[in-house]
Amino acid sequence: MIYKLIFKVVFARMDAERAHHLVMFAIRAAGALGVTKLAKLPVSGKGSVQAFGLHFDAPFGLAAGFDKNAVAVKALGELGFSHVEIGTVTAIAQGGNEKPRLFRLIPDRALINRMGFNNQGAQVIAKRLEKLRAKGNSKLPVIGVNIGKSKVVDVENAVEDYRTSARLLAPFADYLAVNVSSPNTPDLRSLQSVEALEPILLAVIQESLGKPVLVKIAPDLANEDIAAVADLALDLGLAGVIATNTTIGREHLKTSAQRIQQIGAGGLSGAPLKQRSLEVLRLLNARMNGKAAIISVGGIETAEEARERIENGATLVQGYTGWIYSGPLWARKINKSFK
Repeated sequence: MIYKLIFKVVFARMDAERAHHLVMFAIRAAGALGVTKLAKLPVSGKGSVQAFGLHFDAPFGLAAGFDKNAVAVKALGELGFSHVEIGTVTAIAQGGNEKPRLFRLIPDRALINRMGFNNQGAQVIAKRLEKLRAKGNSKLPVIGVNIGKSKVVDVENAVEDYRTSARLLAPFADYLAVNVSSPNTPDLRSLQSVEALEPILLAVIQESLGKPVLVKIAPDLANEDIAAVADLALDLGLAGVIATNTTIGREHLKTSAQRIQQIGAGGLSGAPLKQRSLEVLRLLNARMNGKAAIISVGGIETAEEARERIENGATLVQGYTGWIYSGPLWARKINKSFK
């Protein structure tokens, strides 16, 4: 395959974050020139999904983390993603953690990142989404907006920080995803406890303008904590749960222990997350029993694996890391299998 050769010769030898920016530039340019339209799947109705009041042309979408600043949403939809979750967006613009902060684990088809929610801030991104909406809603994928805590804001003030982001972004989002599960913002994961999470979710719901609100959880939560979050989601009437974010675990990797130690802290995504993400999906499905949606993400690489998630209770599925290793038509291929 041509892409595999390009990846091996070009991208694999390049700093991972630099390669990301290069690819993002290429996608934006291709979108502006109309090239990405050539990859767009025809809308047939077959394989479409109705979830939390929204219509998705197909089940598979792009997870948060790729298009942090909502600069390529339309082009990404044309490349085959039925929905694009932008962000993570914070109320206060921030540069993220010190570089290098993105690393490939090629033998594992995985990434480790400690990006730290680098983004231009809720106000700037809200204006960008407003302009995007004004150009024509019908040509856009479903847009999810993933929001997180600003690094400079103390955990004690997280509720109002999330409230600010929700208030600014809700008018231009199809749904809001509350991210309390990234390992790269200090103390963020402590907000996954039901006691800390409930007031945050209530604040976001109050500012959501009736838009669907979901919560994104970590794969590292204990099973009983996953059940508690599921119960809270049902009690608050959330649209659903997104499972899962990256993991701080490093088990069963092919990449050498020396290399893993050299990379250091960060969230692991990609193929090694597959088993745990599927386990969490099954736990949520058993607990929520179809009363709220589940978006399954983590380790999905093939159409068969996407279908497996649907068969185990997922309403929708998402990916990101698999795209790095599979090439530009990856989402199109997966969603085409549902049509």
